[in-house]
Amino acid sequence: MNDRLVTGRPIDDDLGFEVSLRPRRLDEYVGQRQVIANLRVAIEAARARGEALDHVLLFGPPGVGKTSLAHVIAAELGVPLKGTAGPVIERAGDLAALLTALEHREILFVDEIHRLDAKVEEILYPALEDYSLDLIIGSGPGARSMKIPLKPFPLVGATTRAGLLTAPLRGRFGIVHRLDFYTEADLHTIVTRSARILGVSIDADGAGEIASRSRGTPRVANRLLRRVRDFAQVRADGAITVTVARDALALLEVDAYGFDEVDRRLLLTIIQKFGGGPVGVNALAAAISEEPDAIEDIYEPYLLQHGFLDRTPRGRTATRRAYEHLGLPVPDTAPSASPQKKLF
Repeated sequence: MNDRLVTGRPIDDDLGFEVSLRPRRLDEYVGQRQVIANLRVAIEAARARGEALDHVLLFGPPGVGKTSLAHVIAAELGVPLKGTAGPVIERAGDLAALLTALEHREILFVDEIHRLDAKVEEILYPALEDYSLDLIIGSGPGARSMKIPLKPFPLVGATTRAGLLTAPLRGRFGIVHRLDFYTEADLHTIVTRSARILGVSIDADGAGEIASRSRGTPRVANRLLRRVRDFAQVRADGAITVTVARDALALLEVDAYGFDEVDRRLLLTIIQKFGGGPVGVNALAAAISEEPDAIEDIYEPYLLQHGFLDRTPRGRTATRRAYEHLGLPVPDTAPSASPQKKLF
């Protein structure tokens, strides 16, 4: 279900638009103020010394700007960025080819870094520590070790599952930052900026309506803006007002909390099939024909953050807020929404 309109994961339709809407410099980057303030200091210090930036780990839910921030870091340092993903680097030779091709201070960006193969990860350790590769050439009695020097480079790793990183790999990052869900005010700024870049006429209330249904995620906000733009072009002479935004999002079945049919089905399954919970993630995944990892990575974070689900040692439980949102009678046993949690 990665093609859901409100998923934080990228879908094919996003690719061209994301590049055009991506911030270019730190001054253009909206939200994540503490992260940006700390990165600004680290970048200016590295630039002043003419050294490679410390290795950077960015983690948080999908769609909150980890890849965009990696490109911004490269732009601020005035260096190229070479991007790849953990699952793509299958062999030690693949990693060696990437690392030996890097120029001085050039950034290597690895998305989904938690999915690196264990053998590849072991080769990466000396590269991060002392900018060298230790490779074994040949096999058996004739095998020999070869040390290949590398030009100093910063690794920027991104992941939605920081807990799956091994301790040795995580310990080699000098700069570690969590990117959280965005506030509605920051999303309002992002929607307004994106509309200006796309040449879309939008008023403040229309931007606010899109922002409020964007699940705290810039990628979702930009995706909804494009869909509402299409609706406005056909039904409202191209201008987005609050009424146009509401009508468009109702047609898209995105409700006031940014829930779509999948979110509602997940909550209804817990309530109707499992008595409100607790239910284990594997049983829940089987009931809605989805992968357990998808529930934990894609569906749950927003529902947990906003108090519609509670995660206990025995499983997932629908809260009073979930019943109320779905218009269902609230049983006395339903828990109240827990305080907002940091999920990553």
